[in-house]
Amino acid sequence: MAGSAQVAFSRAAATYDAAAVLAQEVGRRMAERLAYVRIEPKRMADVGCATGDGILDLIQHYPKAQALAVDVALPMLQVVKGRSGFFDRLRGRAPRLLNADAGQLPLVANSLDLVWSNLMLHWLADPLPALRELQRTMTVGGLLTFSMLGPDTLKEIRRAFAACGIAPSLRTFHDMHDIGDMLVAAGFADPVMDMETITLTYRSPRGLLRDQRHLGVRNGLLGDLPWRQWRQVLAAWQRVEGALPATFEIVYGHAWKPEPKVIADGRAVMTFHKTMPK
Repeated sequence: MAGSAQVAFSRAAATYDAAAVLAQEVGRRMAERLAYVRIEPKRMADVGCATGDGILDLIQHYPKAQALAVDVALPMLQVVKGRSGFFDRLRGRAPRLLNADAGQLPLVANSLDLVWSNLMLHWLADPLPALRELQRTMTVGGLLTFSMLGPDTLKEIRRAFAACGIAPSLRTFHDMHDIGDMLVAAGFADPVMDMETITLTYRSPRGLLRDQRHLGVRNGLLGDLPWRQWRQVLAAWQRVEGALPATFEIVYGHAWKPEPKVIADGRAVMTFHKTMPK
């Protein structure tokens, strides 16, 4: 995450939860998917945890696991700390906190059995280095599960830009097939990708602008455009049944860390299986 974006996200810690309807809903759906996965992690992390909804859900699912909340914005981690009560900390059920960038985690290799990341990776200019870093920190057989915004996000506003003949300033997002290729390039195995859309509605453009400001991502999502042009674009945003629709494409993915084929010094790993003679 770039420096200016990190500052904006840090400043949004106090207002984030009130506007995080989408992140909360996507996190709930991610948690439901874990019910179909057989895994009993000893150590797990929410990377890009924001105010902690994800890591608190993981603690409910896996109460015996050590939990780690990771975020580049220290004020977000302070909110996470405040959500953990004294008795949670006393019983060891409060998450440990780590202020770090997803691309440079101060964690030893092969230390995490489950990594969760909800709507964070798309803010990185290139998610591949972060995916490689996550793979490094994971144990063999560990699971990465994540969500990201996809290219059809805010398609209604993109159409408004086209109608006005103005080059869109909105952030562009990777297609789920490209993300699947990145997972393989990062060393993951058996990636599974799927997508759905979630549409929020607003009474006026101010609602969308307010939410994105409270989330700390307004400029990161909408880009930098003179207000005169923004007025044109927002005036061209088409209403449906009296409301302004804002569609978000949600890309879900999960992948496993396989047995290494090459060890650190470059030698290939070969596995031999003993068979009994007939």
